[in-house]
Amino acid sequence: MDRAEPRLSPYPKGTIAMQTPFFAALGLDLSPYWPGTLNLSFSPAELQLTNADYLFPDLEWTDLHPPETFSFWKVRLRSVGLLDFDVPGLVYRPHPETKIRHWQNTSVLEILAPYLDGVCLGQRLEIGVNPDAIKVLDSSLS
Repeated sequence: MDRAEPRLSPYPKGTIAMQTPFFAALGLDLSPYWPGTLNLSFSPAELQLTNADYLFPDLEWTDLHPPETFSFWKVRLRSVGLLDFDVPGLVYRPHPETKIRHWQNTSVLEILAPYLDGVCLGQRLEIGVNPDAIKVLDSSLS
């Protein structure tokens, strides 16, 4: 029986680590944040994001695909339960119309935050947002 070769990522350091110097050159310092996202699901509701705090159109951060557009929103991330933290974060959103290699569910927010020891899959968290910029659309009302 043949063994499948492990799939090698085209981004061995991770996309956010690779993108960080490009955002820094444009005025957004991601160094306080872990170079990965916490994906928060609001399913079945969908999210409406407007009025980003940072917008970077057509960023050429790799030669593996065409430029992408990115938006970021400032948020606060707080623990619920046993963990104790209240930290700044950013919603990280590659615009789907320019992100050809990955589809993100409209019920999910990708959050950049400092490393949070103890956070695990299924962990409940609170997120503080600007309600004029990030809205939860209740799908049960339609």
